[in-house]
Amino acid sequence: MQVFNSKEKISKAILALKAKNTKIGLVPTMGALHIGHLSLIKKGLIENDVVVVSIFVNPTQFDSIEDLKNYPRTIARDITLLETVSKDKIVIYAPSVEDIYGTDVSSAKFSFDGLEFEMEGRFRHGHFDGVGTIVKRFFEIVQPHNAYFGEKDFQQLQIIKKLVKKYKLSVNVIGCGIYRETNGLAMSSRNERLTPEQKEEAPFIYKILQAAKNKFDTQSANKVTEWVTKEFAQHSLLELEYFIIADAKTLKQVKRKSNKKQYRAFIAAYAGEIRLIDNIALN
Repeated sequence: MQVFNSKEKISKAILALKAKNTKIGLVPTMGALHIGHLSLIKKGLIENDVVVVSIFVNPTQFDSIEDLKNYPRTIARDITLLETVSKDKIVIYAPSVEDIYGTDVSSAKFSFDGLEFEMEGRFRHGHFDGVGTIVKRFFEIVQPHNAYFGEKDFQQLQIIKKLVKKYKLSVNVIGCGIYRETNGLAMSSRNERLTPEQKEEAPFIYKILQAAKNKFDTQSANKVTEWVTKEFAQHSLLELEYFIIADAKTLKQVKRKSNKKQYRAFIAAYAGEIRLIDNIALN
């Protein structure tokens, strides 16, 4: 399996592949890979000749120094896991911070037509500037035909689609369904940091989303939100940061339901210091 640590070397390898009319897929990750990541990679392998998997913990999208410091880094295990999928059709790009940013570790400024100010944008200042910066650079370095992102980060997915449209980038962005553990917990690299007790209680998040989906059929968004807030207030281990029902296209919070629009429920909650997010389509 080829592992590249510099943009110059992987760019040269990509040019050689494209000279042979090789179709390139990209799955950007921050490492600590799990089955959810592998599901994206396997889809990429079906639709492309080669899949580039980037492994990079991007400092500019963290709003907490402690969260950045504690984010799991398991590169050796990640490589071993990827080899179980394919040893010759996966290329790894695992750059250093210096390789990506040089001496200026800062984000570019982006406008995503307001998408960046909803939900996560309200609670994580500058987060989507960091996401836009790193994804745009990966697109420029790898120049993939297709790029794959999970719907667990649905807001991020919509923002990346907006990034591609606004900057006229020649890449097809493909959203993939949320991969869940058997108990319903959305798979995340952060799950590794949960204690056994927190892991046992964390599926409560998905149970609440499922119940909210059922209630949304007959109740207003405000009523559902009030119910979710009360349920979390009674939970001893999980602290609700936000629960929002939003228009799936604009991500703006719903005031009055319309049969002509698609809606999703979004949630962020803390298990101790670990921040977990999830979402579900409501109609």
